[in-house]
Amino acid sequence: MSNITIKPFLRLSGLEPLVVRPETNFVNVGERTNVTGSKKFARLIRDNQYEEALSVARQQVESGAQVLDVNMDDAMLEGISAMTTFMNLIQSEPDIAKIPIMIDSSKFEIIQAGLKCVQGRCIVNSISMKEGEEKFIEQAIICKDFGAAVIVMAFDEVGQADTKKRKVEICQRAYKILTEKVGFDPQDIIFDPNIFAIATGIEEHNNYAVDFIEATREIKQLMPLTKVSGGVSNVSFSFRGNDHVREAIHAVFLYHAINAGMDMGIVNAGQLVVYDEIEPVLKQLCEDVILNRNNDNNEATEKLIVHAETVKAKGKVEVKDEAWRNDTVEKRLSHSLVNGITEYIEADTEEARQKYPTPLEVIEGPLMDGMGIVGDLFGAGKMFLPQVVKSARVMKKSVAVLTPFIEAEKEQRKQAHLAAGTTNSEAAGNAKILLATVKGDVHDIGKNIVGVVLGCNGYDIVDLGVMVPSDKILEAAQKENADIIGLSGLITPSLDEMVHIAKEMKRRGMKQPLMIGGATTSRIHTAVKIAPEYDLGVVHVLDASRSVTVAGSLLSKDQKTDFLSGVKEEYIQLKTGFDNRKPVKSYLTYPEALQNKVKINWEEHTTATPAFTGTKVFADFELSILRPYIDWKPFFITWEMHGNFPAILTDEVVGTEATKLYNDANALLDKIIAEKWLTAKGTIGFWEAGSTGDDLEVRTENEIVNLSFLRQQVKKAPGQPNLSLADFIAPKASGKKDFIGAFAVTLHGIEEHIQKFETAHDDYNKIMLQALADRFAEAFAEALHLQTRKEFWGYDKDEHLTNEDLIKEQYNGIRPAPGYPACPDHTEKYKLFDLLKATETIGIQLTESLAMYPASSVCGWYFSNPQSQYFGVGKIQRDQLDDYARRKNMTIELAEKWLSPVLE
Repeated sequence: MSNITIKPFLRLSGLEPLVVRPETNFVNVGERTNVTGSKKFARLIRDNQYEEALSVARQQVESGAQVLDVNMDDAMLEGISAMTTFMNLIQSEPDIAKIPIMIDSSKFEIIQAGLKCVQGRCIVNSISMKEGEEKFIEQAIICKDFGAAVIVMAFDEVGQADTKKRKVEICQRAYKILTEKVGFDPQDIIFDPNIFAIATGIEEHNNYAVDFIEATREIKQLMPLTKVSGGVSNVSFSFRGNDHVREAIHAVFLYHAINAGMDMGIVNAGQLVVYDEIEPVLKQLCEDVILNRNNDNNEATEKLIVHAETVKAKGKVEVKDEAWRNDTVEKRLSHSLVNGITEYIEADTEEARQKYPTPLEVIEGPLMDGMGIVGDLFGAGKMFLPQVVKSARVMKKSVAVLTPFIEAEKEQRKQAHLAAGTTNSEAAGNAKILLATVKGDVHDIGKNIVGVVLGCNGYDIVDLGVMVPSDKILEAAQKENADIIGLSGLITPSLDEMVHIAKEMKRRGMKQPLMIGGATTSRIHTAVKIAPEYDLGVVHVLDASRSVTVAGSLLSKDQKTDFLSGVKEEYIQLKTGFDNRKPVKSYLTYPEALQNKVKINWEEHTTATPAFTGTKVFADFELSILRPYIDWKPFFITWEMHGNFPAILTDEVVGTEATKLYNDANALLDKIIAEKWLTAKGTIGFWEAGSTGDDLEVRTENEIVNLSFLRQQVKKAPGQPNLSLADFIAPKASGKKDFIGAFAVTLHGIEEHIQKFETAHDDYNKIMLQALADRFAEAFAEALHLQTRKEFWGYDKDEHLTNEDLIKEQYNGIRPAPGYPACPDHTEKYKLFDLLKATETIGIQLTESLAMYPASSVCGWYFSNPQSQYFGVGKIQRDQLDDYARRKNMTIELAEKWLSPVLE
């Protein structure tokens, strides 16, 4: 019998084998079945349209993908379930399952879920040494046991490799571990030496492509049986939205990287262009940027950027000039409104005033025509919220020019009527909408945006501000003869106040329809709790873009009746379904749940002792230190622009406007910091603590404070605990010393600057300032938590995390906030504030609904235990409610009020 030698090639398979030999051409890994890389695929998965999502996979195979990358890393998805479902569906589709799968996730538990479903021999993307060798070896062993090849990121405990030297060093170290300690065959190892974006304008980034190409060359020389891969689209990130230029960059980059030894890459298989078919000028510019030549002082980068501006959608030329200034004054006004240009608005408005018989006709004519175009574009999704707010700024500045003349004409008419002894009857004007943030709630950014958008569509807005009692809202609505009342709220107690206002409107016999909005509101709550209390129209409005359509329908004589009938019928169905819903979850009794707590070996665990006990105050924390900690994603969500940062800056749809918004925000940040507009105040504290059931006994210098927490009661799978925050503090009976921490941070000084922007009719910068103040508060919380882990408590002194890691909460320990899912009872804020003396030391006030003022404030607890985690309590049962009320010495009625969101 002859010996058969199996040559050391990378062997993969779906239903069909894929052997990667030296002579094999570049292996295309299809990238579109990735929720972070394809908007269409992400939407289909989020909407549970898995069958339709298979069409994306099929298109990748048909376009030439030889391996299919599947990624389900999205904050709104249950990643394990999504990966399992989609992988199982793929296996039943032979035309897709014929090629190997690349299971892609930054969470290893999701990778494991995929490994359990996949058939054939797959690739795991990825593992790395960022959490140390021990974790790396553990994950590598699991991959090997499943028979998978692995992609190893050039990422170690220090961070991602960005130079050739670091890329090669990390890959060599990983190779040695995998081959000598884990037993991997070299041909089953695929290195990803990190492809980073070039042409960013930052000089340090200019050599990133060269570093990857040269690192690839050396890796293939040192470890010839291994493979090299990478995410190709990263390299052109700076040109997101300009597919023509991006495709050229990809082709040029791949030409050089493949020649250096790159074996495979994650690409859109349907959008690869031929290197030789790229137009010569563009190819030359791409070569210069990718190879970092002729690039002193970013010269090559600037040339490519300039050329890219002229090239859009396969060579369309974009012309920029000010020819519009030669148009009629009406067209100039319209152009300024649509494009948010304030530069000429005062002169153009004055020209129009002199042309039209009255100043009011300027508003009712060209200005409202221009705002009509803005409204139409916004409604069609061709303008985005930041542009609309800029348009509103232009409109207000124009109206401000005309207002003195309008008032003077009114006075003349009044005097004329007095002299003649006749009655002065002014026109009723536009429909009037009254807006207010309800009593106890201080958040008004969303309400302000709705007001601006509605104002842009010709409605008169009466904004009563924040923390407005129900009597004031309803009396103002009657006094102002409002056509619609709009209520806003961010915190859960605001929902009860909205119910109360609906009841009051019915009791007073009011006629206005009621619009409900805000982060804490929902269609189902409006249908179940608010709408039944008022018969003349209650409508939930999801966001500012929907408010115009809803208001228009409510104020239209032709549409109102049918619109409200449809909404009422829909809400009755929602309420009936809610009332008749069958329990889909089983629950434990509270004693049973209490027995199923998190298992922590307290005998072997020792909690680090904080550097101090008691409190520490930060009276004026430097804003420039906080700036790098800003999480920009929620900032863009405030402006109703959804997407991950920084990808949103080059998004094909919103990228241009997102970039403008980002640049404006940073310009304002520069001013805020340089001129000290805001003062960041914070306080932290640490105290000894021990748990008894779901209570914590916190020992201060002068007293013992009891904190009370809630526990999950839903029945879990075997081995899964019913979590409570109390589980993460050592039991008092154990005798082990443990600690709990707390923090509160706030930004003071915003009111003066908000007033200035209001006076200048500048809603854009007013909303921008409010949004940035909120981001500063969250950044302050992030920065203090980091200092707590490394210094003040010191339980993770060697932590090395990027800002992206911090945003993804990849640190040890947690900082849950009262009123949020892990501890949904807002009343525990009283204890937190008493422990920190937060009102006395840093000036945060608690409203009667337990919102914090100033609005840009954050507070929470610190837990250090390595097993602590964020979670949601979910629904609780009556037995826990009774026990909780007893533990807190609270009446059942009061407990029901504050815990209503979690009561089954």
